Amino acid sequence: MIDAAGLRVMKAIQDEGSFTAAAAALGFTQPAISQMVRRLEQRTGTVLVERLGRSVRLTEAGEVLARYAGTVLAALDAAEEEVAAIAGLRSGRVRLMAFPSSSATVVPHALALVKRRYPDVSVTFHEAEPPESLAALKAGECDLAVAFSWEGLDLSDIQDDLDSLSVTKLLDDEVRLALPSQHPLAGEKSLDLKELAEEPWIAGCPKCRGHLLHLAHEAGFTPDVAFETEDYVAVQGLVAEGLGVALIPDLILSSAHHPEVVALPLTQSSRREVFAVTTPDLARVPAVAATIEALVEAAEVHG
Repeated sequence: MIDAAGLRVMKAIQDEGSFTAAAAALGFTQPAISQMVRRLEQRTGTVLVERLGRSVRLTEAGEVLARYAGTVLAALDAAEEEVAAIAGLRSGRVRLMAFPSSSATVVPHALALVKRRYPDVSVTFHEAEPPESLAALKAGECDLAVAFSWEGLDLSDIQDDLDSLSVTKLLDDEVRLALPSQHPLAGEKSLDLKELAEEPWIAGCPKCRGHLLHLAHEAGFTPDVAFETEDYVAVQGLVAEGLGVALIPDLILSSAHHPEVVALPLTQSSRREVFAVTTPDLARVPAVAATIEALVEAAEVHG
């Protein structure tokens, strides 16, 4: 009901003592000031200014508005400055969630780029696997998610989420077969998964081993999962000791590769697509857009 322009007029009338002087101070014409006062009086339902010849005096209600105008207008000016800082990347906050293997490679590189280019932009980071990160994004608990989908799997739940979001492709992350260096097949250039059908396997939790189960099913066997862990450093330690074989993405191998583990390409297509996801509205926020740009650049280095 009471807008900022009306408050500015009331404060100027109090300070200057007349419509003419208030108009000059604000850069308006005197009739424009008179019209704004009348409109404000209609909105408030009471008289705000008492006309006394060529001078004017605020009524009790007008004095109330003038008194609050300073505080309100100062707050609005501060808000405008803060928004301008965010729009100009002199400030801003991005809440980022990413899956663990990206947090050891692409994400640190991207965060370093953002910090160097925009030192006043704050990026907070938490680890989360998809679809948890995508659910957090849709719930407003983060601004940007680095997620992935496995090639060949039924990803209807994740895809349904992505259909309403803004998705930027980062890279294709190849998945390789990890064998102990002393394994009889360690010298091969590539392997078909069925050649390891009798081997014990190291895999993630039952909900996280879908890619392995899919590839094994395509190869005609069910893998014997002897050890279960989500920690790829532990996976490589178990493989190095000859306790099993595993599938490991390139993003992990590029940052932490056990010297006694051989990583071979699979003859089957085996990769995951990595992407940055946000909402269409947040994609237009300068700090979020700058972070996505940095992720794309980092992915070119690590892809």
